[in-house]
Amino acid sequence: MAGTDRSPAQDVPVDAQRSLGELFSSASKDMSTLVRSEIALAKSEVKVSVVNVAKGGGAFGAAAFVGVFAFVFLSFAVVYGIHALGLGVAWSFLIVGGFYLLLAGALGYYGIASFKKVRPPERTITTTQDTITTLKNVG
Repeated sequence: MAGTDRSPAQDVPVDAQRSLGELFSSASKDMSTLVRSEIALAKSEVKVSVVNVAKGGGAFGAAAFVGVFAFVFLSFAVVYGIHALGLGVAWSFLIVGGFYLLLAGALGYYGIASFKKVRPPERTITTTQDTITTLKNVG
C-alpha cells in the first residue's frame, strides 16, 4: 500500500488497542517496580558502605586506644631520658608535664581562632532568599 496515509495503529483491530487508562495504569506499575528496584539497589549498596564504615571506625578506635598507650610510654621514656641527663625524676616529670600544658594551650588557642573564622554561608542564604522572592512573585 505505497502512498497511503494510514498509520500502523489503524491496521490494528480496535479491541487490540489499549485505552489511555490502561496505558497509564501499566506505566504506573512499571514506574512503581522501577522505584522499588532502585530503592532495593540503594539499600544493598548502603549496607556494604555501612559495614565498611563500621570496620574503618573500629580500626581507627583501636588505633587511638593503642596510640594513647604509646603516648604514655613515650612520655615516661622522655621523663627518664631527662632524668638520665642529671635532673631529678620529679623535675623531669614537671618539665614534661609543663611542655604538655604549653602544647595544650597552643592547640586550644588555635582551635578558638579557627572557630572564630567560621561564618554563615552568606551566598547560599542570599540565593535562597532570591529564590523565595522569585517564587512569591510568580504566584
